[in-house]
Parts: sequence; structure tokens; C-alpha cells
Amino acid sequence: MYKDILVHIPTERPMRAVIDGSISLAASLNAHVDAVAVGYVASTTAYVMEGGAAVAAVFEMERERAVERAEAALAVFRSEAANADISSTCYPLGAIPADAASSLGEMARLHDLSVVLQPDPEQVTFDNDVPREILFQAGGPVLFLPYTFRGPFKAKRIGICWDGSRVAARALRDAATFLARAEEIVIIAINESDTAAGDVSASNLAKHLGRRGLSTRTISLSATRADIQPTILSLAADENLDLLVMGGYGHSRLQERFLGGVTRAMLEAMTVPTLMSH
Repeated sequence: MYKDILVHIPTERPMRAVIDGSISLAASLNAHVDAVAVGYVASTTAYVMEGGAAVAAVFEMERERAVERAEAALAVFRSEAANADISSTCYPLGAIPADAASSLGEMARLHDLSVVLQPDPEQVTFDNDVPREILFQAGGPVLFLPYTFRGPFKAKRIGICWDGSRVAARALRDAATFLARAEEIVIIAINESDTAAGDVSASNLAKHLGRRGLSTRTISLSATRADIQPTILSLAADENLDLLVMGGYGHSRLQERFLGGVTRAMLEAMTVPTLMSH
């Protein structure tokens, strides 16, 4: 059960989607929400010179202004949380982007679920980088809400994107709270003969979920690699799904984060709330 939720409130992007989504979710689960907003301090401000009281004073002034921006974003969340009568705590941060991403990643490891906003490829902002960083660092489920999302959040009809992989299995386990409360569960198997044959087949998954008392049906499709993400979203629309569950593919190389092709495409063109685990 998700009883301890972390939500990242953007300071440089519209925040309504994550505020509505996280608060309505917490209310339905009687959960506590820790809301974090980051006012970003430019790296050049922090490192333009080393030492010196004047430089330290300039940096501290910039950090204080950054915290004020974070406080302004959290004021909206705080008001909505109070109206919904949910338990919540707000954490305003002022930090350079790298430190902010690290801090949020560490915080996410202690929560049952993290809620973030889908990155917007049309905007250049560090608020786009933080959700991806949380996915890599959390060690647990991350719920991405489309920036077009309007609450309240619900997960009555769930699609499981299944390819038999380790990350897909991790996402499946991490979604147990949602699955237990769902009214309908659809297993989406694309190119199953190539990805999830044998012991990890969709039919075996359905059998194991049935032992938990979960009724499922399977939809098997074929698609080229480039068409996998559009195929998933088209099916989600046809089936009127509220939530997708899928593995978050990617790897780290020399401190840089690289998302897998389908994961990257999903984050760029997401139309349905999506729970991912890495």
C-alpha cells in the first residue's frame, strides 16, 4: 500500500497536473504526501570563483531567491492539500540542478511512490530533468502524469505493458496497490514471440496474477520497434485505460542518463498516467 508519497512540484512549468493528481491519489489511499519544489541556482553562480566572502554572499543571495521561488510553488500545493484535508509536508529547496536531482533521488528512495510531471520537450528547463533522474535513482515506482492531465487521479482500468523483462517485472510488483484496486486489467503483449515467450509469457503472467485474485485479459499485437510506443498509446485510448504500468528502460554512462527508445518515446508523447520502475 502506498502510504508515503513524494511529489515533485515544478517551479518553472505548470504544476496543476501533479497537484491534482498527487492530492486526489493521497486522499483515496489515506496517504501522507511530501511535496518538494526546487528553485534552481545557476551553476555559474556557484562555481564562478572559489573562496572569498563576496562570492559566498552572492551565492547565498541567489540561493535565498531560489528558495522563495520554491516556496511560491509550494504555496499552491499547501492550499489544495489543506482543502482536501490530507496529511502533507512541504520542502522548499534552493540548489544547483545537479545537487537538486541528487537530493530528490535520495528522498524518493524512502517513499512508497514518487509522483512527477511528464517532461515537456518543447521547454528547456531543469524541471524536465528531475523526473528522469528520480526514475533512475528512486529504486521504486515513479508515477508520471501527462502535462495535459486533469484530476482527479483514478486507476480503475490498468494496462500492463509486458515483455517478460526484469524492469517490467519490477514495475508489475511496484504497481501491486493499483492492481489490487483495479476493476479491469489488460496485459499488453507486443511481439511476444520475440520478447516474452516460455516461462515469462503473458499467459503465465495471467495465471500468476490469478493466484492473487486478479482477473485479466491479454491483448497480443505486433509492431515494428518504432511503432511500439504509438501502438501502446492507441490501445490505451481504445481500451479507455486510466493507467499504464511499464518498465523504465535505460542506463547510466559516465554520470549521464540514457533512456531506452520506447521509454523515451513514451515520456515525450505520454497521454495516459504511467507508472514506471527502473
